[in-house]
Amino acid sequence: MAGTPTRNPILATHPLGFPWKTLDPFLFCVHHDDRYPRGDERLGPVASLAGRELGMDFAGKDGWRMYHGRVVPGFPQHPHRGFETVTVVRSGRVDHSDSMGAAARYGGGDVQWLTAGKGILHAEMFPLLHRDRDNPLELFQIWLNLPARDKFAEPHFTMFWDEQIPRVEASDEAGKKTVVTMTAGTIGDRKALAPPPASWASRPESDLAIWQIAMQADARWTLPSAKAGTNRMLYVFKGAITVGGVTVQAGTAAQLVPDLEVGLAAVGEAEALVLQGRPIGEPVVQYGPFVMNSEAEIRQAYADFRRTQFGGWPWDRDDPVHPISEDRFARHADGKVDKPT
Repeated sequence: MAGTPTRNPILATHPLGFPWKTLDPFLFCVHHDDRYPRGDERLGPVASLAGRELGMDFAGKDGWRMYHGRVVPGFPQHPHRGFETVTVVRSGRVDHSDSMGAAARYGGGDVQWLTAGKGILHAEMFPLLHRDRDNPLELFQIWLNLPARDKFAEPHFTMFWDEQIPRVEASDEAGKKTVVTMTAGTIGDRKALAPPPASWASRPESDLAIWQIAMQADARWTLPSAKAGTNRMLYVFKGAITVGGVTVQAGTAAQLVPDLEVGLAAVGEAEALVLQGRPIGEPVVQYGPFVMNSEAEIRQAYADFRRTQFGGWPWDRDDPVHPISEDRFARHADGKVDKPT
């Protein structure tokens, strides 16, 4: 008698763009990978900015972008409402400042999880701290939706320092290692740090996970199953990974069957990002920096922003950067200072 056919774990594949396509409850993911040169006394690049559309430089000239920055690369003050940003900084540094008066410098594996909720202004600048060598920056910024009941939550930010983030390490029969860095979710008995209280990720039924998977050359690892009805995406951004017999090359996303263990085999060294979560299942209306459930709520968001500026901007410039002498830190709205240990 013939055996039971093996289910194909891949539902669909598509090329990665800028930003990456995501599924509910995620809104999108951007992979910033900039090879910045040495920094100058203002923490900007030691390089000519001629030929760049300053204020809107996304072209990637010479392998890096100024984005909306004019002196220091990055994103000067801008508003958000109705969702969360999860910023995973793999290398380099990010300077955060916001309308609550909070500030941070983080990177090198750190994660900032920001609940915009009812409205916040913040700046995300990329200071080029090294004057004697290049300043590469690599990060993921993931936009995670909030359900209607939490879109007006109080703004809140949480820092996950690299030293605190749980990791799962596994070796296959050949001794090849896979390391999974857990920003959110559970693998076996290992749990990620607690997400912000209003986050969709804080609900056990959300089945939400954000994992970075790093595999040695030819390593094998089994991706554990999620719950039926969960949306699960695997984004291969380095090397290639064979998924259920199909090789997924770097620059490709694969939507996976959620309730299925999936064997992964690296083709050479490989890295991937997993985003999974139960869909919120509500209407999504996005316009610029606001994500709500209806056009009327978007109009109200703009009206509220024009009226209140979401509390105003307490900094003396739109693109603040912290002193070059500062190491990684977070200063919260209540004045509490948090540093990695």
